[in-house]
Amino acid sequence: MMKRLIVLTLFSALICGQITVDACTTFIISGKFTPDGKPILYKHRDTGTLDNALAYFNDGRYPYIAVINGNEKWKLEVWGGFNAAGFAIMNSVAYNMNVGDTTTFADQEGEIMKRALMNCATIEDFEKMLKDLPKPLGVDSNFGVIDAQGGAAYFETGNWSFNKIDVNDSAIAPFGYVIRTNHAFTGSPEKGAGYIRYATAEKVMYDVAAAGRYDPEYLINHISRNLTHSLTGDNLAVNPPENSINPDYRFFEDFIPRFSSASVMMVVGAGQGEDPLNTMMWTILGFPLTSVVLPIWITPEGSLPAVAKAGDNFHAPICDAALSLKKTCFAIIRGSGKKYIDLSRVINQEGTGILQLLRKVEEEIFRRVPEGSIQKGQNRDALIKDFYSWLDRFLESKYNDLFGFDIL
Repeated sequence: MMKRLIVLTLFSALICGQITVDACTTFIISGKFTPDGKPILYKHRDTGTLDNALAYFNDGRYPYIAVINGNEKWKLEVWGGFNAAGFAIMNSVAYNMNVGDTTTFADQEGEIMKRALMNCATIEDFEKMLKDLPKPLGVDSNFGVIDAQGGAAYFETGNWSFNKIDVNDSAIAPFGYVIRTNHAFTGSPEKGAGYIRYATAEKVMYDVAAAGRYDPEYLINHISRNLTHSLTGDNLAVNPPENSINPDYRFFEDFIPRFSSASVMMVVGAGQGEDPLNTMMWTILGFPLTSVVLPIWITPEGSLPAVAKAGDNFHAPICDAALSLKKTCFAIIRGSGKKYIDLSRVINQEGTGILQLLRKVEEEIFRRVPEGSIQKGQNRDALIKDFYSWLDRFLESKYNDLFGFDIL
């Protein structure tokens, strides 16, 4: 009976995975388990809006930086970010908190996250906000939040109520982390999505906890560039194609990265007693297999790397470059072409795959980040602006050399 139930659940998850566009994979790590005592909030975003960018806002109680959709609604809703008080928020659609609810008011997740970044400094502030907002909320979502006081929690939220999942509670998170994909654990168990991706992320995070590998480079490459499939056992990184000359198409459904993957954000919170401005974010804009990670801090001037900011067309240059490279990985545009990736363009035995080339670029970014100096507050703002300037020049040069792109 149990075996039959598992098979039926996985079959349902497969069907949901095929029709679900908003298919984010998220996790929170308690600061009680990280070596430096800083909580980590992580969102691998999947959406139908593939143009993503960063924006600085100063329209509330606290300035904040957020991931936005690259369109005319960018000022009205955000899809994760952090503020100057050290508060950070993200979400993943749950699909099972409003089962049987006929309410038509919906899709308010982006507005609620914007409101939270504008006004909240702590998890308690966010909880009060959820209680005080008029109902129905118009959401079916797992909201993940951390703050500069060490708080770390998910709020599994529907139209009329929510359930708080405390990541600092060892009874809930014995290994120090909680994962959420596209189902709430307190929602209807017959509904929801993302079960296969959840199993993949669970295996990775168990290994992370066992090895104590909480560094951003490791987490990003083992989650958002993970090429294993927990149901089939496939690992596309094993025995890759010989070169990028001959196309080698592989079925590409229900991996953590997928055709609809649009960005990644990893917020590293401030440790207890630290300046909340020590909170920072690592972000990938665009398809994670064809883009690079950027480190981001809040400054009084709202400085951002030019490659990450939305331009006049609402697009970020680094995201446009990533989407151009992505097209070569999904060359079949008719029928079910989006379900098949040309793996030879991503990785190959010659080391000429797009991801392999960009990993070398990214390694230099990680090496050059002046994180320690910035957190000590010594000429902090000048250091950040100088680093952003170097980053823009470096990426402009590398993308031109490697791909012939003029990104700025």
